[in-house]
Amino acid sequence: MSDYLQIIGSIVLALIPAILWGTFFYKKNPEDKKLLALTFIIGALAVFPILIYKFFWNFFPWINAFKLADYYNDSFIPISSSLTLPMSVLITFMLVGVIEESMKFFSVKMVDDDYFQSIDDAIEFFIVAALGFSFTENILYFYTIWIQEGAGNLVLPFLFRSSFSTFAHILFSGIFGYYYGLAQFAKPILQEELFSKRRLITVYLHKLTSIEKEKLFYKHKMIEGFLIAVLLHASFNIFLELNLTFMMIPFLIGGYYTLNHLFEKKNIHKDYKKLMVGKRNNPVSPQIYFKLTPIQVNQSSNE
Repeated sequence: MSDYLQIIGSIVLALIPAILWGTFFYKKNPEDKKLLALTFIIGALAVFPILIYKFFWNFFPWINAFKLADYYNDSFIPISSSLTLPMSVLITFMLVGVIEESMKFFSVKMVDDDYFQSIDDAIEFFIVAALGFSFTENILYFYTIWIQEGAGNLVLPFLFRSSFSTFAHILFSGIFGYYYGLAQFAKPILQEELFSKRRLITVYLHKLTSIEKEKLFYKHKMIEGFLIAVLLHASFNIFLELNLTFMMIPFLIGGYYTLNHLFEKKNIHKDYKKLMVGKRNNPVSPQIYFKLTPIQVNQSSNE
């Protein structure tokens, strides 16, 4: 009976920050509740492939990518005169960032089937995937503390995980979602810029090389967003590892204002679906057709 109480209690505790943060960001950009719920569930389940991967280390040690860090145990990066960062710690947390941000990314990709119509749609769904991922992480974290140290030692971890750790996941994924949105609408974004210049020669040249430019823009934004998310993720974990609490607070406050700024940017609310004939843009897929005219651009910019 005690085990069931600990499991249910851990789930309830993990639900509290998920509901509070989810409600806060849902009000910024309301979306289809069923799709959001599905994204949350997939994000929550995305933790388990990582756990399975770690479980198989016991049988196949060579698949443990974190062993790479062992080769740099004696290497250090000087941060200040009294503080150094072990290279092994940096590599470990970069790998953690790559793995976790990849799983949240795939959680969104499984739901995004030509649904997103604007960049803020992408931000919203990435945030929800992050909340799902953090939800499962928090359950495991709270349950472990409960059975090892007792319920009385859950107060501080609950407050920290609910405020700092959960929001950190939201921050990393929300910024990645912004770049994901830019990448998904590479064609209309690039063509809007061209049509606004009103230069026939530029438009003509663009038509000759548009496929390569759009693919390049798409890949550039996807890679840029992923790297920023991974670097932020690694930085947060390093602050924790080195007990640099004074760095975490401005880090997360700055992140909060960054997300707010992204939600307030005018271009992210533009409904790019209205600019398109056919399906949502994806320049790496030859099966999706796109057409944009100067008249449509002018209409969309006046909305």
